[in-house]
Amino acid sequence: MPVAPASAAASGGLPGGIRTIPEFAGVREVWPRGDRLAAVRAAAEAYRERFRSQGEITAVRTFDIAAAPYPTKFAFNGSALAVNPFVNIANRVLVVRYQDFEGNPRTLVWEPTVAAGSREAPYYAQLQSIFGDFLSNRVFTRYYHEPEDVLPLCGVRPEEVDYVSFDHLHVQDVRMIMGSSRAFPGERTPPAALFPNASMLVHRKELGTFESPHPMQWAWYVDGGMDGVPEERVVPFEGDIELGVGISLVWTPGHTDGNHSLVLNTPDGIWVSSENGVAADNWQPELSRIPGVKRHARFFGREIVPNANTLEDSLDQYDSMVLEKTLADPSRRDPRWRQVLPSSELVRWKRQWPVVPTFTHGGLNHGSFSRSGAAG
Repeated sequence: MPVAPASAAASGGLPGGIRTIPEFAGVREVWPRGDRLAAVRAAAEAYRERFRSQGEITAVRTFDIAAAPYPTKFAFNGSALAVNPFVNIANRVLVVRYQDFEGNPRTLVWEPTVAAGSREAPYYAQLQSIFGDFLSNRVFTRYYHEPEDVLPLCGVRPEEVDYVSFDHLHVQDVRMIMGSSRAFPGERTPPAALFPNASMLVHRKELGTFESPHPMQWAWYVDGGMDGVPEERVVPFEGDIELGVGISLVWTPGHTDGNHSLVLNTPDGIWVSSENGVAADNWQPELSRIPGVKRHARFFGREIVPNANTLEDSLDQYDSMVLEKTLADPSRRDPRWRQVLPSSELVRWKRQWPVVPTFTHGGLNHGSFSRSGAAG
């Protein structure tokens, strides 16, 4: 079902306290493509300094949701040398408290994946039909948290959440998060929203893909996954937006046309959360110890190796990953690595050796979620 834009965005406007980012205007139309990459990098450098000067978010915490099987050849664009055809990637959710530009305390929940909905994406549904329920859900998959369970761990109530967003809508059943006016087959009542007062921020191109996926995109989108979702709960945006002090959503197309990345300014510096890669190795293959990855990047003269399950536009994804690591600060633990935190990250399981991450950042845990909004 086509999703109509919410009233706040119907005329091109944005909800109060959100504004667009001028530094990236026009850079994704620069031609030829080599000049575009240089323009994207320069815009990211310029924006990073202004973004940093605005201040930091109030608080952030991360939680793992579930670890699901993922083809090794997708994770590193076919460059990783491995015996096991599958690795596992763990979805994570971020809870962020910040002040918008009108001085209001706000809460964003980033990537609140409901694993039961993800299983209905055609790719995972077909895996389950091949391997059966026990292997699919007890061996290949591991569960950690449900999205609604993480808020009490932060001292946040569901009704305090203002916004929900995903970097893209692969394997998401939005009905299970935002609620729906229609019941699922075999159910009597429609699903309720996990966060009753929240709106979902989603790039307009991602909405278009969800409404009418191309066959090359089909396997990763839940059929009917937005049916009955209240139109007023969905806020489309275009390009790049700042939500408030220390928090932005930057358009990073390529993995999907509407992909966007979360950018946070914290006491540890600037972080970027993205699924353009599944490990720090994707953004910095020159440091990778995964067999094949460093050699592949060096052979082709590339500074990134993409997460490549769709490759809707591989050149755009390359530029987007350069943008992400240009925005991110060096790690406090190891300054060789940039602070790009995969929203779904490669786990360190022995059965997928030697395809294990060379370096992991761990989670983010800064500040206090007290209702006063003051940082801890």
